[in-house]
Amino acid sequence: MAFKIYTKTGDNGTTSLIGGTKVPKSHLRIEAYGTVDELNSYVGLCLDLIPDETGKKILSEIQDRLFTIGSSLACDPEKEPGFALPDLIEADVELLEKEIDRMTSELPVMKSFILPSGHPTVSQLHILRCICRRTERCCVRMGYEGLAVEPLVIIYLNRLSDYLFVLARYTGKLLNAPEVPWKPRLQKA
Repeated sequence: MAFKIYTKTGDNGTTSLIGGTKVPKSHLRIEAYGTVDELNSYVGLCLDLIPDETGKKILSEIQDRLFTIGSSLACDPEKEPGFALPDLIEADVELLEKEIDRMTSELPVMKSFILPSGHPTVSQLHILRCICRRTERCCVRMGYEGLAVEPLVIIYLNRLSDYLFVLARYTGKLLNAPEVPWKPRLQKA
C-alpha cells in the first residue's frame, strides 16, 4: 500500500509538535515554523531564478538550515524528541556574513534607499527578504511571549535577511538591471 499524504488527524484544528504535544494549528509555534516553511519554499523559487552558481549553492545551504530551524521550532521544548535533530551553528551565520562581504565588495556604494524593482528576479529576491523578516518577527514574538526559541535562530534569520538584500542587489548587477533609487515626494509648505 502506498503512503497516504492525508491522515485526518488535524481535521479538528490541532496538530502535534515533535514530542507528541497537541496544540491548535493557530499556536504561535505552528505559525513560526509554517512561516519558515513558506520562506524555504520561496528560497527554492529564487534558487531556480538566479543566474549565479555561487548564489545557488548558498541558497541550497540556506534551505537546509531552514529545515533545521523548522525542526527546532516544531519541537515541544518540554519533551525530548526521541531522535537527534540537526543543529544550527555559529558557522552558519558566519557563512552568510562572508557572502555578504564578498558580494558587497563588488557593488557600488548605496547613496539612497532603493526600490525593490528593476528585474523580475530582483523583485522576487526582495519578496523573499520580506518573508524572511516576517519569519524573524514570528520567532521574536515567540520569545517575548515566553515560548522557547534558540537565540541563534533569531540571529540567523536577521543575518539571512541582510544576505537576501545584498543578493538582490548583486543579482541585479549580474543581470544588468538598474537599481531604482527612492525619490521621496516632498510637498512645499
